[in-house]
Amino acid sequence: MKIAILGIAHGHVGMYCDVWRDRPELGIEVVSVWDHDPARLAEVAGKRSLRAFSDLAEILSQPEIEAVVIGAETSMHADLTIAAARAGKKIVLQKPLALTMEQADAMVIAVEETGVSFTLAWQMRVDPQNLRMKQLIEEGVLGRILMVRRRHGLSTHIWDGFDSSWHVKPELNRGMWADDAAHAVDFIYWILGWPRSVYAEIDTLVNPKVPDDNGIAIFRSAEGAFVEVASSFTLIAGENTTEIVGEKGCVIQNFGDAPSCNFPRSKDAVGLKWTLRDGKEWTDSGIPSPLNHGERIKALAEPLAEFLHGRRPPIATAAEGRDVLRLILASHESSTAGKRINL
Repeated sequence: MKIAILGIAHGHVGMYCDVWRDRPELGIEVVSVWDHDPARLAEVAGKRSLRAFSDLAEILSQPEIEAVVIGAETSMHADLTIAAARAGKKIVLQKPLALTMEQADAMVIAVEETGVSFTLAWQMRVDPQNLRMKQLIEEGVLGRILMVRRRHGLSTHIWDGFDSSWHVKPELNRGMWADDAAHAVDFIYWILGWPRSVYAEIDTLVNPKVPDDNGIAIFRSAEGAFVEVASSFTLIAGENTTEIVGEKGCVIQNFGDAPSCNFPRSKDAVGLKWTLRDGKEWTDSGIPSPLNHGERIKALAEPLAEFLHGRRPPIATAAEGRDVLRLILASHESSTAGKRINL
């Protein structure tokens, strides 16, 4: 399958391209690229030997292109998704879905009316340890869920040049909470469903050029569980990333984000384990943790290929992406207003 890249602002896209290039059995060939930035377009097209297009309509009119991967700045997601859908292309979109609910609504309508295949690229939904935790909940192994804590962070404040990148420009993106805490918010939505309320505190504590660098949101699940999402983008190291407390047992996951899996750890460190109420020891899931965050991102390339070939359902639909955006915006509303938001 020949595909095109629409926008190369998001670094994850290059990792998928590397895997598809190195694993021809996945059947994905990246052949062309569009970007609004001429210098960036020329650089990536030359580096990867891709056909460069400066005109969006022209690249979407190419009959050989069956699918697109959208990695442009968040502010451009809506226009690019709608154009690709109308051109009949299958779509892989980097998170988050959009900047506003109006954009999100238009994207969902375009995807549903045209019937094109669409998925968001959420690596947390294909991570084997996360899939195992979801399975434990759905099979009732832990009983009724009472509390979930998910920490998700990055060390962006020590990355060279990050404070001048597109990620922190309000006209292109909605701060770090919406940009990356969205992973953790989608995780809790994915495993527990739509929550009934949220209370959040989100603020910029270090560098005003990198907005929303720390935040905590407390959701109440439909069944009443307390669900905490804690995201810091001033985090240089970590370990524990997920805790699940149920009536029958509890789960601990370590090394589930970039600061924790990139930091040195002992060779026998356990990534995912659980114990049940009458047990006296931990059960090791036996699922290894990635040695670094790049491995976790690259692991998304295979399920994306399976989706594009029609061999698996979307990782996350456009409607689900809209739901997560609503939760993100509700957490911002809560933080600004200083009150719980009913959902």
